[in-house]
Amino acid sequence: MDSLVSSLMKSFTSVPCAAIPSILDCILTSTAVSSSSLFDSLLDVFSDILKDICKQDHGNSSLVQSSYISSFTTSLCHLLKKSGTDTSVLQSFIWRGFLPVMKTINSNDHELLNLITEQLSDVIIESNMWEVIKVSLVPFLLSSVGLSIGMNQNEDSALYQWSGYSIIHGPVMQNGLCVDKESVPPLYDSFPLAISCHILTSLLVASSRSHQTLQRPLDPMVLSGCSAEIFFQTLLWDVCSISIQMLSKSPDHRFCTIHLVLPFILRTFACDASFQISVHGRIHVLSRDSFSRNIWKCCQALFSLGPLERRDAYSVLSLYISILYSKESHRDITLINGDEEFDIRAEQEFWEEIKKGLVGKEAFVRKQSLDILKITLSEHDERPCYTGLREMNMHERSSTSLDLTKKGQWADKEAKSLGVGQVCNVTDDNSLSGQQRWGAFILLYEMLEEYGTHLVEAAWYHQISMLLQFPCPQRSSWNKVHQSQLETLKGMFSWLAVLWERGLCHENPQVRGLIMQSFLSINWEDHGTCTDLVPESFIIGPFVQGLNDTVHHREFGVKGVYSSATIVGATNFMSQYSKHFHWRERISFMCSLASVAKQESFGRAGLMALSACIAYVACGQQWCEVCPSDVDKVESTGGIFSRNIMADLLDMLKLLVESCKQHFNVNYRRRVCENLLEAVSSVICTSDVPLEALMHFFSTVPREFTDYGGSLREVTQKWFAKCSERSSESFTIGMQVLHSLCNFPKRFIEYHHSPDACITCDDGDLEAWEFEGQRWARLFFIVMTKEHHLEFIFKFLQNYGVDICKQHNHLEWLPLKFLILNLSLVQELRIIKMKSVDCSLEGRSNMESLLDTSDHNSVIFDRFTVSFLYILEEIVSYAKLVCSTFWCDPAVDTHLPSSVRGKLGGPSQRRLATCTTTAVLKAILSMQTIASLSSWCTQFKSDGSLDFMFTFLWSFAQKVILSPKSDFDSETGAEISLAAYEALVPVLKAVASSITPANFDQVMITDKSLLPKDDDRHWLDILVLSFLQNINKLLSHGKLARSRRAILMNWKWLCLNSLLAIQHCMIKNAVHLGREAFFLSAASVKCLYSDLIESLENANESSVLPMLRSVRLVLQSFASGGLIGFDDVLTEMMWELVHSSWILHVSCNKRKVAHIAVLLSSVLHCSLFCDEGMHETTENTQGPLKWFIEKVIDESTRSPRTIRLSALHLTGLWLLYPRTIIHYIKELKLLSLYGSVAFDEDFEAELAESHEARTEVSLLARNSNNELTEAFMNTELYARVSVAVLFYELADLADKIGSTEESEDCYNALQAGKAFLLELLDSVVNDKDLAKELYKKYSAIHRRKVRAWQMICTLSRYVDEDIVQQVTSSLHICLYRNNLPSVRQYLEIFAIQIYLRFPSLVEEQLGPILRDYNMRPQALSSYVFIAANVILHATEEVARFMYLSKLLPPIFPLLTSHHHSLRGFTQLLVYQVLFKMLPSLDCNGSDIMPLEKKCFKDLKCYLEKNSDCLRLRASMEGFLDAFDPVTSATPTGIFTARDEGVDFECVPTSLMEQLNKFLNEVREELRCSMTNDMVIINSESLATEENCKGMAMSPKGGGEGLSCQVPRDLSLDFQKKITLSKHEKQHNDVSSLSGSKELCKSLAEMEKEDLLLNKMLQSRNLTMEKIKASQQDLILVASLLDRIPNLAGLARTCEVFKASGLTVADAKIINDKQFQLISVTAEKWVPIIEVPVSCLKVFLKNKKQEGFSILGLEQTANSVPLDQYAFPKKTVLVLGREKEGIPVDIIHFLDACIEIPQLGVVRSLNVHVSGAIAVWEYTRQQRLQQS
Repeated sequence: MDSLVSSLMKSFTSVPCAAIPSILDCILTSTAVSSSSLFDSLLDVFSDILKDICKQDHGNSSLVQSSYISSFTTSLCHLLKKSGTDTSVLQSFIWRGFLPVMKTINSNDHELLNLITEQLSDVIIESNMWEVIKVSLVPFLLSSVGLSIGMNQNEDSALYQWSGYSIIHGPVMQNGLCVDKESVPPLYDSFPLAISCHILTSLLVASSRSHQTLQRPLDPMVLSGCSAEIFFQTLLWDVCSISIQMLSKSPDHRFCTIHLVLPFILRTFACDASFQISVHGRIHVLSRDSFSRNIWKCCQALFSLGPLERRDAYSVLSLYISILYSKESHRDITLINGDEEFDIRAEQEFWEEIKKGLVGKEAFVRKQSLDILKITLSEHDERPCYTGLREMNMHERSSTSLDLTKKGQWADKEAKSLGVGQVCNVTDDNSLSGQQRWGAFILLYEMLEEYGTHLVEAAWYHQISMLLQFPCPQRSSWNKVHQSQLETLKGMFSWLAVLWERGLCHENPQVRGLIMQSFLSINWEDHGTCTDLVPESFIIGPFVQGLNDTVHHREFGVKGVYSSATIVGATNFMSQYSKHFHWRERISFMCSLASVAKQESFGRAGLMALSACIAYVACGQQWCEVCPSDVDKVESTGGIFSRNIMADLLDMLKLLVESCKQHFNVNYRRRVCENLLEAVSSVICTSDVPLEALMHFFSTVPREFTDYGGSLREVTQKWFAKCSERSSESFTIGMQVLHSLCNFPKRFIEYHHSPDACITCDDGDLEAWEFEGQRWARLFFIVMTKEHHLEFIFKFLQNYGVDICKQHNHLEWLPLKFLILNLSLVQELRIIKMKSVDCSLEGRSNMESLLDTSDHNSVIFDRFTVSFLYILEEIVSYAKLVCSTFWCDPAVDTHLPSSVRGKLGGPSQRRLATCTTTAVLKAILSMQTIASLSSWCTQFKSDGSLDFMFTFLWSFAQKVILSPKSDFDSETGAEISLAAYEALVPVLKAVASSITPANFDQVMITDKSLLPKDDDRHWLDILVLSFLQNINKLLSHGKLARSRRAILMNWKWLCLNSLLAIQHCMIKNAVHLGREAFFLSAASVKCLYSDLIESLENANESSVLPMLRSVRLVLQSFASGGLIGFDDVLTEMMWELVHSSWILHVSCNKRKVAHIAVLLSSVLHCSLFCDEGMHETTENTQGPLKWFIEKVIDESTRSPRTIRLSALHLTGLWLLYPRTIIHYIKELKLLSLYGSVAFDEDFEAELAESHEARTEVSLLARNSNNELTEAFMNTELYARVSVAVLFYELADLADKIGSTEESEDCYNALQAGKAFLLELLDSVVNDKDLAKELYKKYSAIHRRKVRAWQMICTLSRYVDEDIVQQVTSSLHICLYRNNLPSVRQYLEIFAIQIYLRFPSLVEEQLGPILRDYNMRPQALSSYVFIAANVILHATEEVARFMYLSKLLPPIFPLLTSHHHSLRGFTQLLVYQVLFKMLPSLDCNGSDIMPLEKKCFKDLKCYLEKNSDCLRLRASMEGFLDAFDPVTSATPTGIFTARDEGVDFECVPTSLMEQLNKFLNEVREELRCSMTNDMVIINSESLATEENCKGMAMSPKGGGEGLSCQVPRDLSLDFQKKITLSKHEKQHNDVSSLSGSKELCKSLAEMEKEDLLLNKMLQSRNLTMEKIKASQQDLILVASLLDRIPNLAGLARTCEVFKASGLTVADAKIINDKQFQLISVTAEKWVPIIEVPVSCLKVFLKNKKQEGFSILGLEQTANSVPLDQYAFPKKTVLVLGREKEGIPVDIIHFLDACIEIPQLGVVRSLNVHVSGAIAVWEYTRQQRLQQS
């Protein structure tokens, strides 16, 4: 037996499986071995082999192993069939062979799995041992699957009970069959799920097949009480139950269910609606209805989960629909009891999920959803042929409804080829059926998914319009939900929304743009109330999100216009959509629109579109237009609700306002805020909104719009005024908002706390109260319109400002809030005062409120000043009380708040106990309030009423500085000292701003110790030195935390800045101690300066401004002349300053405007800039200021705002000190040639919003011509505009030389201008880039050339006798070079200026140059222009006639120039000269010869009346008359002469550019005319040739006919001419010629030459014929292409494949160097045919007449794949444009369209690659035909 088994095993490796049964039969027949013994032996060996395989490589069976295993299982199964009905043998095979081998096999090896399971199924079917499978294999598999999903023991299982059967716990008896425990291998827990499901499905298939094919009436197929039918039904019961549970488990479970189990179950139910199953004696019904409901519940659960679950749900639905609702499934939808069966299509949620799937992000989900929809609509196999519909052609319908353009007709034709055209078949009631609408919907959706952009562009709008045009039928032909989805208008719009959403979310931006354009171009007004049926979810979601797509707003922001066609269309739609909304619906819809900004970030265009839509929705119905019944209803039943929803709307719009602040352009933000204010003012009454909501909303609106003089203040006040007019009967209703604002201070202060509560506060509480007070003050001054409105505030200040020191303990927070309100009022009054001054200066004080005029402002300011003075003494008393905290010992309380101890990051908090923090905050706030009130009152009161306050402030400052708290040993003491310095900041600032001689004398009298001693005349020394000593000691002591030391550093520099400002204010206000008394000594200044320099490099962002301001004040002290002994060390100090300042500048992450401006004004201080040693030392080395300027300008080329501010300040300094310019010629050239494409939008925003930025910029030095420079402030032109204005003003200064105003600066200005001019001229002549002659238009070199010559033009006034020859030499070099007209016009302007200033050069230089007729035409044109303008613009009559006599004669010959541009240019200029000079010539006729005069007149007459000259002058209208060379050389003329359409360096269109444009247009017209004439001639010649073919000419005598035919190749036909010499012409007689021997000899030689020529021509003809014969009859049409690389590559392809021609739009392209480089001489061997685009149709028509087939390489609905198309021999292949493809009008001429099959994601190929592929396919087919 062993040898037999061994030999069998060897044969298994080499014998196919099909031969195994025959081998076994031979063995059993030829030997005495029984089948059972052989089976046992093989099974034992097989078990051992499987164990070895599992140990070696689990689950990865190789090809050899698979063959070996399949042979073994085949042999075992064959022996099983031989054993008959022996159940033990089958059980043994299952446990020892089948299950182990199935566990070994990889679950992806479907072939092997199917083979083994089929073999087992055949055994079971043949032996009918279903009972064995029922009690062994099936329970095992079900238990394996059940345990994997965590299923509990199930008593309802049909085949087993978990409690009664366990395969693990030993042998059991089940239906008389024993299962041995030892025979079961250890594979139960890890059996693969996929294989279990595969086996179960195979058993179901086998039992079903056995039941259907083998069942006979006489053979019941029963074995031990179990038949195949019973087994099938019971197993189906369990599999259905477990599959439902598997769908809700892991992805692996769902995968196995969807791909293995579910398909068979559904196919079963497709045939049988129900099964009656006996489960443990109970009858159950397994029905399709219940299973469908369970499937739908599982899908619903999966839809609510993640994307993977949704994807599986669509797979389940697709499988379910494709099987149960397919055309092959003929099922009865009525149940046994008569009820209607569950139909998933009747569920509305099913349709909603399909819609979600169709617009899903995953392509797989979209495809599944579309398949589901198609099958549901019975369109899975083919599109329906709608019968019974009357065919109607387009011309049979009303022309008014379907008046199609040519493009529309083509679109309709293309759509019909797809099937969409079937919607044109209208029924008798002039409506479309639901089937037709579904057909259109599916095809339009497929168009988005599958077809190209050109088809969507052509057919989309037309087909959507037809769907909207035909109404739905009044009576639906279908009654069910799924049948009537498109039978109603609401349903139709919901499905159209799916199409729109899919289009707006398309991957192709062009498609997105087309769909949006299509949607917005619908005339919604024509559809009436149908607009309301567009789903709101689509509008709130995809539509609004689509508006955020930049594709739809290409023109947005261009030239400062913040709108687009999409925004206009969206607002029109929104207005129509919300037209019929009720008030509450409108508010709710606006909230929904605004809430979209919460969910995603909006760009500039998207945010503008959203705000505009909200405004148009709101403006549909004003709140004052709501009908009274609605108002009463709202107020009676929903007053609280209405207030809440309006408050919610304000909160939503507040988010939009915050979002617009992220975009820095002021005009953009104003527009957004204007839209939102317009929206709220239209739907909301301010009295119906809580005051807090209004305050919060207006706090987010940028102040520059609503403050005094703001652009939106008037709109806001009109809104409040309109609300007050709604009800004028009572004050409480009409003035509710103002009344609430007036009552706010009382409510704010008297906020009730528990009497026993200990009221404390921290910085967070104080900050929140301050914000609340600021919001109130801002809104109050917006709403206030009458003077009596202020009475509430004045009364409040008087009532609560008295005795604030005597408040009860539980009301100790009342003074804090009272002080906060005073601070808020003062802050708002300051803003109003500042804005009113700005408005009065700008002349825009035209508002209607009380604060519109300066007189009213003064009244208001005076009244507030009186009220503040009334309470100021009480506040000072309160401050004295609470400021004792700074000097008293703190209470022992080391317990810090938990918020401080647990703080790991964020803003620094005071490390003080809660009570101490409250006391410190009271003191700080009281001093801030006093300082603020005193600064305000000082501006209006100067009568000594504020002396007490100034004395108190000075005493406080002196005490803090000179007598600080010395207890630095504890952290509490250090924190209190820090708080004292915090309070000192506003005090010193107030002292510096309000010090006067009177109050200073009062202080001196009060405090004698401040008077200077005899030996010390420096009064501020003691304060400054003590301050530095004490605060540095506190910083270095180490008791403060690191974050707190940073805060102290900030207070240090703020205090120091104010201390230094005191000195400045004293000098400004004429405060002095004596004639020789100075405020600071040199030692103090040096100490202070050293401290500043040491800290400057490591300064934080908040300390930059005060530190640099302190530097500026120190340097200003030098300018005051009060410091002695600094001359020697000043340069060294400046070097330290510039190095530290530069390190500080480069270390800043964000270059703020204020920081850059203060850096420039501090380091480059006016008092030091005049010092020559700061720029260049005596050793010719650079000084500190020159080093710093070089660094700043070099770094500025990468920072637009830095170079603008640097140019502003430096040009101002150079104008003040012209002698310093000579050191900065290089830097001036950099500024002149600088240009950046970057646009600094937040530059204007910072200037508008930041008071510090405006202040620091105003302190920069600047030139006097602010009007021009400020116009370019935020542009890249600003630097060179500033330089141009500088030198133009210096030229005015230089012109004063020789006058009474002459000074040294005049000579310095002249020398600086000359040096800069010569430097620029040297650059344009010798610089590598500026001297280039070949450069592209609008390139970087082009820009630099324009900038250089613009600046040279402004410097023309500096040309003097000593440099004129050098200047003109450089000028002529540049004029001779090639330059674009935009550059040449500046050379010409400069030259005109030179020759007008130096008349002697006209005869010396200009005349001889004009006679150089071999000069380049371009240069000669420039000199003609120069000469003509020198003649025309000469100021003196004598000079003009002198110029005329010298320059006009050499110009006249150029009127006949062969060069068309030069000829036309000269005609223009000569006519202009004659037109202006000829009347003068008439007056002085004696000076001109009559002949010359007559010639002039005739020439003028010709130029005046000739039609071509008239056309030429008409096209130049305005160019010559408007030209003024003097104005054109000024900064104003250069930088304001820009064209509207082209924004390029402010360059206007030159006369030469306009002339070339005109000539090109004329040339194009002539070319088209000639082409059309040639086409006509060719057509006529072809007709003549056809008529002449076969024509015979017979003589009268009936002789032989002479046939006339056209030569084969007309191009090779030529005429031989004999040109006689001069002596030969004398002999005209033929006889004499014959008789001359010499002549005969010459004629013989000529005949020989003719013979040689004939042979050569014959050889050439043969060669040409061979070449033509070898060429293919393929012409490639590339006239639609314009890119040179593509055309050159196609030429090379045509040459390689022997194409007979390549058409291009312009044959001159073959001379292009790039073309020749790529084509590699291919253009010499391929016929290049010039066919302009305008003549392409004629060319194709002619080729079609010649027998060519016209094909197009394009993707259309009828395109044929390239590999399936048989090319005709004579083919013309048309290639489309790179992006747009073949135009629609060309497609009409095509016989067919072919496309290249594509498998990837990208849907297009390069046109050259596509053409090469098509040409090769043509060549391949032709070669096959030839072979």
